[in-house]
Amino acid sequence: MSPESRLTAEDRPQAADRLDDDQYPAYTMGRAAELIGATPGFLRALGEAELISPTRSDGGHRRYSRQQLRRAARARELVDQGTPIEAACRIVRLEDDLDAALRMNEELRREAGRPGGNGERRGE
Repeated sequence: MSPESRLTAEDRPQAADRLDDDQYPAYTMGRAAELIGATPGFLRALGEAELISPTRSDGGHRRYSRQQLRRAARARELVDQGTPIEAACRIVRLEDDLDAALRMNEELRREAGRPGGNGERRGE
């Protein structure tokens, strides 16, 4: 009997929710490498460069989330274009930082534009 078939009815919705969770470490190293067209060694190198930090299963095997695979795939694109792996990792981190800053900026603009927001528009 597989572990999935032993789940109770109460556990099933929670388990199903993980399918949509970008942070859930669902992929083994071999599958992750296959999905991004890289080698397990490349994924280990990204871990050593601290671009991604896979979780470990009870048996000690690396497990990767979809978010980590997106970062790894972007690093692979850069490396394939001739960028050294250390530089590729730095670029991916900076791109992530920029995306986060842009989202925060947009949220602050929305808040400032709402009635009762702290921002005042010029000319009004």
